[in-house]
Parts: sequence; C-alpha cells; structure tokens
Amino acid sequence: MPPGRAAFVAGETVIMIDSKQRLYLVTLHPGGKYSYHGGIVPFDDIIGQEEGLMLNSSHDHSLVVFRPSLGQYVLKMPRGAQVIYPKDLSAIVMAADIFPGAVILEAGTGSGALTMTLLRAVGTDGRVISEEIREDFARRAVANIRRFMGETPNLEIRIRDIYEGIDVHDVDRIVLDLPEPWRIVDGVAKALRPGGYVVSYLPTVLQVKQLVDTLSRQGEFALVDTVEILERHWHVAEMSIRPEHRMVAHTGFLTVARKGARFFPRLRRTHEVTELSPELDDESASELDET
Repeated sequence: MPPGRAAFVAGETVIMIDSKQRLYLVTLHPGGKYSYHGGIVPFDDIIGQEEGLMLNSSHDHSLVVFRPSLGQYVLKMPRGAQVIYPKDLSAIVMAADIFPGAVILEAGTGSGALTMTLLRAVGTDGRVISEEIREDFARRAVANIRRFMGETPNLEIRIRDIYEGIDVHDVDRIVLDLPEPWRIVDGVAKALRPGGYVVSYLPTVLQVKQLVDTLSRQGEFALVDTVEILERHWHVAEMSIRPEHRMVAHTGFLTVARKGARFFPRLRRTHEVTELSPELDDESASELDET
C-alpha cells in the first residue's frame, strides 16, 4: 500500500523487525496472525496502530513494525527471477539521470524490483513500459508491484521478446536487464531521443566487453562507462568500530551510454586541401599543409 497513512490498515504490507535486525514481511488481515520461531504475532495487535509500534510476540520476543522501504521490500518480496539489489537500483537511477516525467522502456521485468524503482523515479507524470518474455515472471511482478504500490496506471507491462525488435520511439531512457543486450543496440539507438541514456545490468565482464564494443561500433553513443557498486556496512558499538565481516560485493556491472549524433571520421588534411582548393599547385598545397 502507498505510504503516508497515520495508522496501519487491513490489507497493508508491513515489515516487522526483531532484536537481531531480522526482517519479516507480512500483509495484515483481520483475525490473522504471523507465526515464526519467536512465537505468534496477532495482526489485530497491529491494525489501527501507528507506524513504529513496538510489541511482543507470544514468546515475549520484541518486534518493531514499520511500513517497508522499497529496498526492504525488494529483498523480502516473492521472486520469480533474481532481483537487482538495492545498491544497484539506486545507482541506475543516478547513472541514467532518471527524472520525474520521464518515459522509460525497461526489459526485462523480472520480479519487478527495477520496475518499482523506475516508477518511483518518474513519478505520476512519467511512464514506464516494461517488457518481459516470460508470462509467469510478469504475473509475479504485477502482484509484487500492486502489493507495494497499489494501482499504477502509468505502467504498461508487455509480454514480448525485445530481441525481435523495439517498437517504441522517442523514449527518454532505456534500462536493460538482459543477457545479450548487444543484440538490440541498433534498436536502442532508434528508440532513444537525442541525449537519452541507455543502462544495462550484466553479471560478467565478458558480457560487458561485448556490449561496450557494440556500442562503440554503432557510432551514436558517447560517454560509455562501466561501474561496479560494492557495499560494506560497519559495526559501530561503544568499544568496537570495525567493518562488518560480510559485505554485499559483486552483484553485477552497470554499463551506461548516452545517445548523441552519429560520429563521422574526420577527413585527412590532404583530402581537405585537394577537395576545397583543387586549383592550388603542389607548392601552395605544401605550404598550406605546414600551417
């Protein structure tokens, strides 16, 4: 459900956090309950209460209840496909300079994590067109998106194979979570408006290399860049400050490029002399070459 309500309501999805910072994602319904290793939590103890509620389970384990952030929801929601991690989702928004009101083409939808991030970024005045080849993934994504965001009239999910061609035009951004994005680089160039960005999420350097080579050969993309985001938390206590023993290291590479005018190779200077001043004699042309 959309955030901002003063009290929890039936049908809303919440996150319960225990004393060890473990997260439990639940959807509230009257008379229901959540059973876990720490006991039972009746939903009627949560419905009607304000966000930040602290309560005890039937085994006297403490819990605090909030509306989930998008990052928390993404990591706990049901998945059909592997999701893009929050550290990469936030980087995609910045790398592609996604703005309110933008029109974005996404492929593929997966479990909907990236789709929700894009919807948040473009706002109600923007539009997201998301293409997914697998209908079961698309169904799961729709359910995940509706559970967290409610109705999203500015989202269009299409079941199709984007490798067969891109049939939208003049979009502001294209965001790809595909294994072989180099296959559609020409289509991306035609679909993007001038100055638009394309961002691709890939797990291996071999895929990155093939994509970057294709973008460079295509001739309409500038500022091609690849980045990897590493995230390390720190343990901070009264007598101990140190890095956590575990970190979210490699998940994938982000390759971003911006569409410009097609680059033409410069004419050699001798050609410029010959074509622009064919009447010059050899001596004059030589003098011009030396200037």
